[in-house]
Amino acid sequence: MSIRLKIISEMQQIAREQNITLPPLDDDLPLQSTSLDSLGFAILVARLEDELGRDPFTIADEAAFPLTIGDFVRAYENVPA
Repeated sequence: MSIRLKIISEMQQIAREQNITLPPLDDDLPLQSTSLDSLGFAILVARLEDELGRDPFTIADEAAFPLTIGDFVRAYENVPA
C-alpha cells in the first residue's frame, strides 16, 4: 500500500472511531477542514509512525507544518525509510 493510501485509510479509520464524517479527501483540502481535531491528528501521526517507522515532524531539523492533505502526504513521502 502506498504512503498516500495508508494515510487516507488511517484518517478514515480514525473518523469512524470518533464518529466523524470526513469530506472528500483530496490534496488541496486544508487539514483544518478534515473534521479531525488535534487528538485525531495525534492518533494519526502515532499510528503512521508505528506502521511506517517514520515521523517527519520529529526527525526534520526544520519541520514545516503541513497546511493541506497533499502537504501532509508529501511530508511522509519525503522522509527516507
